[in-house]
Amino acid sequence: MDDDELINVKKRRKSRISNNKTALRLRCSVQNYDWGVLGNHSHVATLSALNSGSAIDSDKPYAEIWIGTHESGPSFVDCCSLSGDELDSEMVTLKDWISEDLSVLGDKVADKWGGDLPFLFKVLAIGKAVSIQVHPDKDFARVLHKLQPSVYKDDNHKPEMALALTEFEALCGFISVKELKDILGSVPEIVEFVGITEAEQILHIIEQDENGKVKEVLESIFNKLMLLDKDTITEMIYKIKRRLNTEKKKRQLTVKEHVVLRLESQYPADVGIIAAFFLNYVKLNGGEALFVGPNEPHAYLSGECIECMATSDNVVRAGLTPKHRDVRTLLSMLKYRQGFPEILRGVPLNQYTKKYLPPCDEFEVDRCLLPQAASAVFPSVPGPSLFLFISGKGKFDTGSSEDAIVEGGEILFVPASMKVSITAESTELHLYRAGVNSRLFRDL
Repeated sequence: MDDDELINVKKRRKSRISNNKTALRLRCSVQNYDWGVLGNHSHVATLSALNSGSAIDSDKPYAEIWIGTHESGPSFVDCCSLSGDELDSEMVTLKDWISEDLSVLGDKVADKWGGDLPFLFKVLAIGKAVSIQVHPDKDFARVLHKLQPSVYKDDNHKPEMALALTEFEALCGFISVKELKDILGSVPEIVEFVGITEAEQILHIIEQDENGKVKEVLESIFNKLMLLDKDTITEMIYKIKRRLNTEKKKRQLTVKEHVVLRLESQYPADVGIIAAFFLNYVKLNGGEALFVGPNEPHAYLSGECIECMATSDNVVRAGLTPKHRDVRTLLSMLKYRQGFPEILRGVPLNQYTKKYLPPCDEFEVDRCLLPQAASAVFPSVPGPSLFLFISGKGKFDTGSSEDAIVEGGEILFVPASMKVSITAESTELHLYRAGVNSRLFRDL
C-alpha cells in the first residue's frame, strides 16, 4: 500500500468512527506461557478458538487472553462491525482505531490517559503456580522502565484484580503475627535456618509485641531466606519434603503443607517453596475476587479467572518461575503488611449483575449471569467498556442499529456514552464488562 492509499484508508476509518460510533467486535491475543493449561482443557484455549476461529493445539499450554491496547498483546478490530458494516479488511489494532478519534474514550478518560485504554482485561487458565511477584507503584515503575526497558516494558503501575471463574487458589500478602508464631513453632527447617536461640527471642518479641518489632523480625527472616545460596535452599527443601512425606502417613497435613509439596513437584529446589510458608493461602470460589495493590507479594496457584489491571506488564519476580528474577529489587519494594487480604464479593446492581470496585481509578468489572430470556441494561457511562462473553447466546442492543447476536468467545469494544441492553436467548448467558472505575466520574 502506497502513502496515498494509506491516507485514504485512515480517512475512511476516521469518517466511519466519527459519524457512526458503534460497538466493535475484537480479535484478541493469546499467551502460551508454560504455566498455562494444555489444549482443550484450558478455558483460554476454548475462548480463543471461538474468538479467532483458530484451531487448538492439544500439546500447547494456553495461559492468557489479553483484551486491550498493550503492545505486548494487542487486540484487533474485526473486519465486520457489530452492526454488520464492513470495515477495512487489513488488521487494525484497537489502539490505532482509538487514535483516529479519542472521543470514543470520553473526554475525561482521554484527558487523563491519552489514546490508551487505561485498563487491560484478561482471562487466565493456571495449570501450575505463577511466579512469586510484586508490581511496582507508578514512581518506581518509571525508574525500572528507564533502567531496564527490555525487562520492564512500560512505565505504568499494575494494580490488578482476579475474579474467579472456577475455584481459584493464590498466595497473597504476609501471614498474621499468630501464623508467624505457628511457623516458628512447627517448621523445624525454618527454626534451624533462623537459629534456635534467635527463634526463641523472636517468639518472645511476638508474645510481647515489643515496640512493634514483629514487622522488623519478619522482614529480616524473609530477606535472609530469599537471598540464601542455592545449595542451602536445596538442602532445606529436601528436609521439608522428606519430613512431610513421612508425617502424612501419621497425620493430616495442613493446607499450607499440601501447597508446599505441590510447589516442590512443580518447581524443585526453588526458594519460593519455602517463601510460601510466610504468605497467606487464599481460596476463591466462583464470583469472588482478590485485589492486589502495589508492592504486595503474591502468586496465583491454580484455577481460572477473569483478571483486570491497569494497562501494564510490569512484574518483578523472585521465585516459582523460569523467567527473569530480580530478587533484591523485589525485596526493596515490600512493605511487610501482615494479615489476610480482603475478599471482594461484588455489589449487586440488579438480580443478575454485580459490580466489583477496586481502590484504583483505572478499572472496575461487572459480572452478569442472565437466565434464559432475561435481560440486563448497562447504562451509558462517560468512558469505554469491554464486554467478554464466556458462554451462552443472546442479543446485544445499543439502540443504534438492529440487535446483534452474541455468544461465547465474543469480545466487544463499546465507546463512551453508549447504553447497552443484553438479552439471553435459549440458555444462560455468562458475561463480564470491564470499564473505567465509576468513582472517576462522580464529580462530572
